[in-house]
Amino acid sequence: MTTLASRPIGRSTLRVAPFAFGGNVFGWTADERTSFELLDAFVDAGFNFIDTADAYSRFIPGNVGGESETIIGNWFAARGSAMRARIVLATKVGLEMGPGDNGLSRDYIHRAVDRSLQRLRTDYIDLYQAHRDDPDTPLEETARAFDDLVRAGKVRVLGASNFTASRLEAALATSAGNGLARYECLQPHYNLVQRKEFETALAPLCAREALGVIPYFALASGFLTGKYRTTADLGKSPRGARMGAMLDARGSRILAALDLVSRAHATTPACVAIAWLIARGVTAPIASATNVTQLREILSGATLELTTEEVAALNQASAN
Repeated sequence: MTTLASRPIGRSTLRVAPFAFGGNVFGWTADERTSFELLDAFVDAGFNFIDTADAYSRFIPGNVGGESETIIGNWFAARGSAMRARIVLATKVGLEMGPGDNGLSRDYIHRAVDRSLQRLRTDYIDLYQAHRDDPDTPLEETARAFDDLVRAGKVRVLGASNFTASRLEAALATSAGNGLARYECLQPHYNLVQRKEFETALAPLCAREALGVIPYFALASGFLTGKYRTTADLGKSPRGARMGAMLDARGSRILAALDLVSRAHATTPACVAIAWLIARGVTAPIASATNVTQLREILSGATLELTTEEVAALNQASAN
């Protein structure tokens, strides 16, 4: 097993290898058997950070939500308590799970965390994240509910996802002003294609507040793998329909820059896209895979060191 340098999540004691497995595929494009194979390979490669959500994969017809957490819980049960102790487990709350089951109210957070713990077959969650902002619930109510969970030992560290800079700053101030556990990390939409929103306001805030950054869609839903280069490629997968908007002049420049750097390192565009995020200083990019070969390819990006010139070339090609 490879030993990887770990990074802290914000100011917390949690430390993670520089890549997170995105559990959105479990119970969707990866059945339980395949999911177990992926998780085993992930850990065997020296990684320890798994990210999921209670709502995965309710967005798939026939699913009700909780499928991903259930598969991870079954894996923990099959592999034993020693495996659970090795993993930094992240899940989220807030997206709709049914009538009245959504948002960040105190009552719902308390109900939802117990359901997640049951599905995950564990008595604690390492990183519990607000999946998205809830403008209908006072920030102090949400902060006190999350603080309750930390004090009860059900949750170790808190995080936020999909927050604007102004709302994240207000949430941090609310926690600080009331002596409550705060968000220690942000999970933003950030990659070579999607840069402006994070870099303009969120990145400076995260740096100032010493927040960890664990961006999702690190490979832009697969666009940065180089799989989609023409309109004819859009039918290659169910995600292809999302790629059309990226196949513009800027997208072509990004792919060309990835090709150039990947050839220099005898690797793939996906690896370079992951390495670029790490070079930009994020804590751990999140990406998914549906087979072990694909996973191993992506994981190599976490140890790929780009030159200053290569990072600059990628920055220029992807500039908005």
